[in-house]
Amino acid sequence: MVENRELAEDILQEAFVKIWNNFSAYDSGKGRLFTWMLNITRNLTIDTLRSKGYKKQAKISTDENSVSNFSEDHRMAERFDAMGLRKQLVNLKPEQRIVIDLAYFNGYTQDEISKEMDIPLGTVKTRMRSAIIELRKMLD
Repeated sequence: MVENRELAEDILQEAFVKIWNNFSAYDSGKGRLFTWMLNITRNLTIDTLRSKGYKKQAKISTDENSVSNFSEDHRMAERFDAMGLRKQLVNLKPEQRIVIDLAYFNGYTQDEISKEMDIPLGTVKTRMRSAIIELRKMLD
């Protein structure tokens, strides 16, 4: 349920504390101990994922990943320049050139390109793939 290992460990630790503090509330007539403990842990996980603090932290993590992805895109654009690929873009069809330029030199995501150009996401992916295939042929 939780992708972040640190958060999962925190939830598990909190669950053990809750189990320890509420052990007197366990009723063996209602079910097995394991099931009772599992329900406490599951409910605590759901509460954590619904909390405002978790959502805020998840947004911060997403923003940090965006910054990381931007720097990776920038490095990729520099590698494209070093390989002379930017010069080869003029040999592509205009629709291929535009999506490659937006993605690799301007840092757009495929979804952003789709919205910017007002075309379906699948079309963006197809154009990028065909452009990359053409660029490979040019380099061979």
